[in-house]
Amino acid sequence: MERSETFGVSPVDDDSARLHQLGYAQELRRTMSAFSNFAVSFTIISILSGCLTLYGFGLKTGGPVAMIWGWPLVGVFVILIGLGMAEVCSSYPTAGGLYYWAAKLAPSGGAAWSWFTGWFNLIGQVAVTAGIDFGAALFLNAFLDLQWGFAATPGHTIILLAIILALHGLLNTFGVRLVSVLNGVSVWWHLIGVLVIVAVLVFVPAKHQSASFVFGHFENQTGWGAAPYVFALGLLVAQYTLTGYDASAHMTEETRQADRSGPRGIINSILVSLVAGWILLIGITFAIQDYDGAVNSSTGVPPAQIFIDAAGATTGKFLLLIAIGAQLFCGMASVTANSRMIYAFARDGAIPGSRLWHRINKRTRTPTNSVWFGAVGAFILALPYLWSATAYAAVTSIATVGLYVAYVIPVFLRVRKGDAFERGPWHLGRWGRPIGIIATVWVVLIFVLFMLPQVSPVTVSTFNYTPVAFLVVLGGATIWWWASARKWFTGPKVQGTTAELEAVEEDLRAV
Repeated sequence: MERSETFGVSPVDDDSARLHQLGYAQELRRTMSAFSNFAVSFTIISILSGCLTLYGFGLKTGGPVAMIWGWPLVGVFVILIGLGMAEVCSSYPTAGGLYYWAAKLAPSGGAAWSWFTGWFNLIGQVAVTAGIDFGAALFLNAFLDLQWGFAATPGHTIILLAIILALHGLLNTFGVRLVSVLNGVSVWWHLIGVLVIVAVLVFVPAKHQSASFVFGHFENQTGWGAAPYVFALGLLVAQYTLTGYDASAHMTEETRQADRSGPRGIINSILVSLVAGWILLIGITFAIQDYDGAVNSSTGVPPAQIFIDAAGATTGKFLLLIAIGAQLFCGMASVTANSRMIYAFARDGAIPGSRLWHRINKRTRTPTNSVWFGAVGAFILALPYLWSATAYAAVTSIATVGLYVAYVIPVFLRVRKGDAFERGPWHLGRWGRPIGIIATVWVVLIFVLFMLPQVSPVTVSTFNYTPVAFLVVLGGATIWWWASARKWFTGPKVQGTTAELEAVEEDLRAV
């Protein structure tokens, strides 16, 4: 329950008072409900984005076995990681999220832990935005090809990606209230969309694959001979899809009862996505009419071919539009969450040009400049698609590795903290340490796995450039740390005294 006290000149509720204790002013507008917080994370996870856009990768890399059984396998570990994050989120409900948590939980001030957690999170956030909108561009190009003959070429896809990112940037700049409404609509679009797609694929096709095929067929078109390695690579479908739930943490400064709503948003978005996503994967796999035809679809989008083969051209294109709509919702929410992380990291001086990226639009109370930082960065990450056949898989690997390393560092530090960890109102009790240990081990494994080559032989066009992206960004962050930042970066900055924080808030309310 909110209380109304007066500190200086402005009324302060429980959420704002807690934010003041953590050192920050209430610069962002706090209007989100618990459902809205959940909706952002659920929208970014977007099973109609991740599951479908990587489905073609899964068909070649382990096939139905890797996708159908990999989903619940990965899901167990994702739940554990999410539980660990939710517990820490309850203690520190700030937009900085992961890197702020690392600073508070690490020994000896935690500046280095905070710095590198923030940079892993930054590259992961930008890459997941790239992956989502890149996937939307691929699917949109497939629809335009089927409907009007707009050929599904890399050049056309990159043009569509630029348009989609620009649209999402503009929505997050000028349509802030509309974005909030659309995030709520997105939840129902995803849930109803999955039911419609699965229902059509169950009742319309004249024939279906056998249960032994759906749950037992292994496919390897990677060029690698070791089946366990190929199966492990195929786990990317689930691991990439089940990302983005840290958005609930990044939106806590805009959420009411944040120390409870944020953790619940993280966990509920994972659980709902796990159930709906598995149903979707099973439904699509049963509906495959021509395996090779789907893999080698002229549109480059196997789910589109499966829809058309199973339900006919008109209905198939309708199902494709449902997926595209979900992916556009997802990308919009990803830009929102991404901009909050960039804003918070810049607030503490950790990004070149921090003053520019931390600037708040006083009219909308949102970090407009950070919106465009994320959108442009996402476009740059996708450009190798013009010459690389494996670029999309690489972008998703970058997102997965970057985000999960950032996710697990605070969880690992919470384990090290032991009984000294100050719990929030939402916590795991005695299960916090064992859950954190298992989550950490899993992330170490996938960090190595998704850096490895995905296709053999390795050539310029099949090279997994995930290690290169991390070398460039994190190499630069490391050089900057040792050359300069370690002398002045002390982690999250306290913006001022309570009176000074309230003065900032009063200035924003005056606009």
